[in-house]
Amino acid sequence: MDETARKILHIVFGIGIAALVFCCGRDISLLILSVVLLTGLILSDAISRGHHIPLVSGIVAEVERPDVVPGKGALLFFVSSLVCLVLFPQPVVIPAILALAISDGISTIAGLRYGRTRIRNGKSIEGAFSGFAATGIVLLAVLPPVSAMLAAAVASVVEIISPVDDNLTVPVAVAIILTLLPTAP
Repeated sequence: MDETARKILHIVFGIGIAALVFCCGRDISLLILSVVLLTGLILSDAISRGHHIPLVSGIVAEVERPDVVPGKGALLFFVSSLVCLVLFPQPVVIPAILALAISDGISTIAGLRYGRTRIRNGKSIEGAFSGFAATGIVLLAVLPPVSAMLAAAVASVVEIISPVDDNLTVPVAVAIILTLLPTAP
């Protein structure tokens, strides 16, 4: 699977997690995401050890980059979603998850297609700006304009500078900023 298709899947996956939190609330989402994370860790370990798991092994082989822990991105997305659900109020968690889904996905897609000015770790100004703009627009559906743009900016900056996988850092950073705002959701 090419990187564009992977990032489209990343966007859909993130929107799905945010929708789960929106529709089911904090407690049920914690339960579901915890069970899925535990199951994912077990399956990832089994695949890493060379076991073939019908359907799952094929999907992972198609979606995951070579020489990466099977399902790493999805597992880290679940971890950061769970951390946010435990530490922050639900109205902050939903935009934090959406920020990762949109910013990371659109930044990469736009950067691959239009990126000319590289800034760090192969990322481009064009990709970062596209991710910021798309994230800001999407977050306007759930946040006031200033909060949406600030959250989008934080997501874009953290994605560029984070020494740790952005699937872990972006949602937490966005949730912290939104919680600290005087007009927190």
